[in-house]
Amino acid sequence: MQRSTQRGHRSVPHTADVRIEAWAPDRDGCLAEAVAALVETFADTSGARPQGETEFQLPPGDDGEMLVGLLDEVIFRLDTEGTLPLDCDVRTEDGGLRARWPSTSTDAVELVGAVPKAVSLHALRVGPDGSGWSCAVTLDV
Repeated sequence: MQRSTQRGHRSVPHTADVRIEAWAPDRDGCLAEAVAALVETFADTSGARPQGETEFQLPPGDDGEMLVGLLDEVIFRLDTEGTLPLDCDVRTEDGGLRARWPSTSTDAVELVGAVPKAVSLHALRVGPDGSGWSCAVTLDV
């Protein structure tokens, strides 16, 4: 994966669904970038202000489980609360993850794409690479 910065994310072309890639010097940063990439596939949050804060913990698991669990939580809260993250902080804690983000209502953002319904396990990739950590995941829309 060619990277333009130490930390970032992007959407890549994919038939019928949405594929995102993220990278950072460490796993926690990479997972946080994946959250930002997921949100950017369907919402323009540039003018939104935080309306609340979300914090939760994921139990220990392998790197793929951590990525899927984190993205699933974003989709779950979107479906059940109508909220989405404006930023994301991820920390490894007790073998699992603690995630925290300022959130806003979907009513406060402009929807610019199809809202993801699920995270696909097909072609899921997350792990260390030559210059840090990277991941790639397909989102079912």
